[in-house]
Amino acid sequence: MQTQARLTVDVARLAKTGERLTGELDGAVLDLGNTAGLIEPASGIRYDLRVEPIDSELLVRGSVSATVACICSRCAARFETPIKESFFVASYPLEETTDIVDLTADLREAIILLLSGYPVCQEGCRGLCPRCGTNLNEASCRCKSEDADGRWNALDVISLSRGRTKGAQSGRSAGCDAGKRNHVNGSKRSVSNGGTEKEEI
Repeated sequence: MQTQARLTVDVARLAKTGERLTGELDGAVLDLGNTAGLIEPASGIRYDLRVEPIDSELLVRGSVSATVACICSRCAARFETPIKESFFVASYPLEETTDIVDLTADLREAIILLLSGYPVCQEGCRGLCPRCGTNLNEASCRCKSEDADGRWNALDVISLSRGRTKGAQSGRSAGCDAGKRNHVNGSKRSVSNGGTEKEEI
């Protein structure tokens, strides 16, 4: 399929009932700038659109798709992935002086909005070994888990349950001490036959 540099609609020649537009824009239209090869167009921008003049506007609906080549953010492998906007919708005001409507910029934007900031070659990508750099999707390495950064290992030996038990014991000891003090300091009062109160310790 021959690619185009731009997609424009000649309003004067457009049928009143609308038209279907299909084709492909050149991949350079994406103009991703200097990405250092991390993401590049691997195809043109394919489109399948329905263009209709409705009152004082031009309504465009359909799908836009492309294929891009990316570097996986986990394992650094190069892969290609399809991108598709199945519900592309745009409208353009039509004035008496409107002869041509350019759809190129909006088709480009539809694809760019779907690009991932952290592309991944597959959902379960295991990435690279942080020590030897082996791609763990393709092979296993001999690096041991003990070789990992051990600066936080001291936290692993902290026993939260031990802390809770000690706190509970302290609470029980405090309760017992309080009970003893109440028993010592408490008094029972009784009234003798003579009406005189006696305090018993």
